[in-house]
Amino acid sequence: MFIKSFFKFIVVEILTIEARIVLWKYKPSIISVTGSVGKTSTKDAVYAALEDSLYIRKSEKSFNGEIGIPLTVLGCPTGWNNPFKWLKNIFTGLALILLPNHYPKWLVLEVGADHPGDIERISKWLHSDVVIITSLPDIPVHVAHFKSPQEVITEKLYLIKTLKNQGTLILNGDDKNTRELKERYPDIYTLLYGLELHNDVAATHVAIDYDANKVPCGMKFNVEERGSSMPVSFKGRLGPQQVIPIVAAFATARVVGVSPLMVVRSLKKGCGSPGRMRILSGHNDSTIIDDSYNSSPEALRAALTVLKKIETKGKKWAIIGDMRELGNYSKKAHQKAGVYVASIADELVTVGEESLVLATAAREAGMAEEHIHSFGYDESAKAGRFVRKHIQPNDIILGKGSQNHIRIERAVRELLKDVTLAKTVLVRQDDEWNILRRNS
Repeated sequence: MFIKSFFKFIVVEILTIEARIVLWKYKPSIISVTGSVGKTSTKDAVYAALEDSLYIRKSEKSFNGEIGIPLTVLGCPTGWNNPFKWLKNIFTGLALILLPNHYPKWLVLEVGADHPGDIERISKWLHSDVVIITSLPDIPVHVAHFKSPQEVITEKLYLIKTLKNQGTLILNGDDKNTRELKERYPDIYTLLYGLELHNDVAATHVAIDYDANKVPCGMKFNVEERGSSMPVSFKGRLGPQQVIPIVAAFATARVVGVSPLMVVRSLKKGCGSPGRMRILSGHNDSTIIDDSYNSSPEALRAALTVLKKIETKGKKWAIIGDMRELGNYSKKAHQKAGVYVASIADELVTVGEESLVLATAAREAGMAEEHIHSFGYDESAKAGRFVRKHIQPNDIILGKGSQNHIRIERAVRELLKDVTLAKTVLVRQDDEWNILRRNS
């Protein structure tokens, strides 16, 4: 274990030094994204909006920490537990430093904080042209690793210190904790985005879109900016939580000089990140809303609100796994979620030990016992097989849970109409994740 930890420390140090030299050599403009909800979706939306207009690279998947950011700067994949792959990444970094290369002019970096000091360390060498802060909820994910929710916010705010003198701060103006940063940093040029009209860039008339068979297929809305209104729609994913990252992308495009028309054209090509409110075809003509990437109180409530608003002739199923890393806030958060889900779902399936609190709260809120089904923390696939036996045409199934041990994508895989698509439409389908599963 000591050797493994020491090797990781050495690799991180080398790759970080290489990344710093590469940034110094090529001087790309940097868009940095942080927050406790929606980082990856926002990063992906910004990249999708700008990729046709700028030579740009983004963080792959959720590369957002001390190793993920250097890997993105160097354009390298993770080496997982293979030391030879890590050595290859080190040599790739050396080649970028020593040889001439056609390096991206822009980088979109997702910057996360799982533990105290994560962003503070990165802020000492990263220099951003644009910083986007998505949301700072009262009970953020990973709060168990911090003394308080406020300490999480403090850690996130280190990213603002990376802004260059003429840099721009882009804030989710719908979130009170984020919105107030505009007053806290009056000397920084700031744009607000969101669903509320007070924002500089806002989405209005947000609604679920349905296909000819009355099946939810995407979202439609208008983007309001500088007194003009532009209709926008996208397919393959649902919810205001998927609209908000696109509004952030419009705000970013405004800062970097890309026209709204180019943004609309570019966004039509994307279908969103796996595991983030993706619409998938399910067994027996059902529809899956796959939100299995991760979970937190705010994100779970948002997903359930979408399920509530969907019009369907079938049943509404909620497959909900534990929300992990909430520490002392866990019990209350699961209780509140249980009360809410009881007012929405026809059938509740829980996965994990903490979600048993959620199931109990749903029962106490009036949900009948025969509509509540609970499975152990390592039984996501079993839960999926159970639901597969019972779903009917037009049923809607929401799948959501934390990635740590719960892995609701295993339940979703069992429900797919075409399981051969799993590797392309679901999260965590790399072979290395299966190895981690066997070793966990």
